[in-house]
Amino acid sequence: MTGRVAAIDIGTNSVRLLVAESSPGGAPGGPGGVGGLITVERLMRITRLGHGVDATGRLDDAAIDRTVAVLHEYRAVIDRLIGTEAPARVRMTATSAARDASNRDIFFDAAEAAIGVRPELLSGEQEGYLSFVGATIDLDPTLGPFLVVDIGGGSTEFSFGTTECEASLSTDMGCVRFSEKYLEHDPPRPEELLAALSVTEAFVDDVRQAIPQLGEARTFIGLAGTVSAAAAVEIGLATYDRDRIHHFELSRAQVEDVFRTLATENRDERLANPGLEPERVDVIVGGMCIFVMIMRRLALETCLVSEADILDGLALSLLG
Repeated sequence: MTGRVAAIDIGTNSVRLLVAESSPGGAPGGPGGVGGLITVERLMRITRLGHGVDATGRLDDAAIDRTVAVLHEYRAVIDRLIGTEAPARVRMTATSAARDASNRDIFFDAAEAAIGVRPELLSGEQEGYLSFVGATIDLDPTLGPFLVVDIGGGSTEFSFGTTECEASLSTDMGCVRFSEKYLEHDPPRPEELLAALSVTEAFVDDVRQAIPQLGEARTFIGLAGTVSAAAAVEIGLATYDRDRIHHFELSRAQVEDVFRTLATENRDERLANPGLEPERVDVIVGGMCIFVMIMRRLALETCLVSEADILDGLALSLLG
């Protein structure tokens, strides 16, 4: 167990854990692994840490309690799989919700008490870099240059490169942020959808100006819950199957179809879609507005869905 490491990603919508070890010779690991990594355990819990933070500028007390409870659960898993001295081999990061919150130190104190290490507050650019590393580590460089887009709960990161990340930019778009800010009705009214789509369009245009080489990308890679949920709905997965989602190719037509379906359904109807987690039902349309407009505005015909992301990048940084 001595070669194992643990990575924890505290996002706006979910908290995720990866326990991994290096594979012999750096070769791709077994099921659920990426290049140089063997996955020992991978867990995800939706805690909605960023609930209301866009409006209040603070982390909600109940959201902090939910998240800290999950961190205690994760500490028990780390102790079991790595050992009680595991904090020396743990990297825990916090992203958009914590970046925006005036009371993040209160949460960081509780998180540190639960895990044994203090969360690192990542900048959007650092988040994009780690996501790029995790998403591309097991891909043939000849498929590049890569555009990696991580649609989170409070922010969306755009990263570009081939063998390494050459440029990264974070934007204030996310499934939780957009759902709370623009989508007031269930199902959303056309004008609400138009508002979310229009704001996304403006952000994407800004990204295109900041990273002009985006047009050179040969492979578009989509990360995080919105993208994975779109793939699961398209496949019709009754239960989550990482191996079926990882590197599944979604066409723009399929993304448009999933968007139209979910955006015109109410909550109960969305719940009936195989592959859509109950905890994600309330924010999936906000995420799909971002996803579909990125593909439209950048004229992207296919999206390679990746279940390897910032967690894998964090684990690789510990093993490297």
